[in-house]
Amino acid sequence: MAMDFHTFDQTFGSGWRMVADISGCTLVAADLIRDYIDLHSPNERIIVFHEAQMRAKGGQTARAIELFRQTRVAEGQRSFFGWNQYVDATIAFLERDKNALQDARESLASLPKPSNFRAVDRDGNPVEMSWPPNLHVVDGFLECFEETYATAYDYCSGGD
Repeated sequence: MAMDFHTFDQTFGSGWRMVADISGCTLVAADLIRDYIDLHSPNERIIVFHEAQMRAKGGQTARAIELFRQTRVAEGQRSFFGWNQYVDATIAFLERDKNALQDARESLASLPKPSNFRAVDRDGNPVEMSWPPNLHVVDGFLECFEETYATAYDYCSGGD
């Protein structure tokens, strides 16, 4: 709980991810994220998204949908890299609305790549990233539409 945001939420093999990697501890990880948010109030939508993912993987679909909705960028604010389309696709998958999922996928896929797009890591080093981000996840949702969120995310899309 004393970790900074980046270490707790953004570093693979650290923070909540250490708990989530233990078989059967998905919802424990979700509760850990919730508690971290309650304690630190980070102004980062991605940590709420990660709690939602853990809840979805743990079968708490209704709560996951509520949390995913909270991560949408408000109308009039700039949504980077198709964030809202990705969130909408995720919600559509959880709600079992294949038409809405396909619509969100098409919207995401049609986003033009910004001419100045350059994917970098935290230290400014170039990283390989396909355009648009998360399209492979959405395609996994479509490919494994009848599966659970955990299966569709982890095995059909390759996860993130």
